[in-house]
Amino acid sequence: MPDHVHMAFTPLVDDDGPISLHEIFQKVKSESAHKVNKHLGRSGVVWQHESFDHVLRHEESLAAKLDYMVQNPVRAGLVQAAEQYQWLWLEKSKCDRVGRTHTG
Repeated sequence: MPDHVHMAFTPLVDDDGPISLHEIFQKVKSESAHKVNKHLGRSGVVWQHESFDHVLRHEESLAAKLDYMVQNPVRAGLVQAAEQYQWLWLEKSKCDRVGRTHTG
């Protein structure tokens, strides 16, 4: 989306236990901000400080959330079909659950 990002993932576990959402978001924001700024030939803030997260507790809710995320560019009028959105990437096994084709 032009003004926000949706991500669904399962945090990995290292020797110290599960990797925290804060640590994951910090790394994603840092790495992507450097690349965005380099690509645009600028510097400065890319992401807002705040993040909104939601922990899914049941497998059936995962499919509903993934479908919401996949359809977001369609609802925003950016594309006619979710598969047309160039920034959509969804693991094949998850696509099958939400009835979508593999896009990444």
